[in-house]
Amino acid sequence: MEHADAPAQAPEPTLKVLVYSDDRTVRGQVLSALGTRPAGDLPALEYVECATEPMVIRHVDKARFDLLILDGEATPAGGMGICRQLKDEVYRCPPVLVLVGRPQDAWLATWSRADSVVSHPIDAIVLANAVAKVLRRRAAVVTTA
Repeated sequence: MEHADAPAQAPEPTLKVLVYSDDRTVRGQVLSALGTRPAGDLPALEYVECATEPMVIRHVDKARFDLLILDGEATPAGGMGICRQLKDEVYRCPPVLVLVGRPQDAWLATWSRADSVVSHPIDAIVLANAVAKVLRRRAAVVTTA
């Protein structure tokens, strides 16, 4: 039983992640690979799924995200092009992880200015490690800013 004078418990912080792919299977693989928490030292993740470029832009314009995961193989708008557009147009754009078709395509992500790259097929451990690294780096930047 809570005492009337006891301070209210603050809700656990969460990190907001946008996942974009025109393929719901890919979005499901990302969510399944990351689960509620990609690493024990990070807060829980809250997801927003998008299947179209206009929805990605709308969500990024309206809400704060800690990470964007964009499928470079999505059609008609690929994640690399969307990443480049967001990095050019959004002030303090959140970090972006791009999923590429093959490991050899990772160099293309440098053009898009992605913060991290993971290749298909999605390996849960590789993706979780990459996401954790990006989120830790973001936390370090946010706390020192």
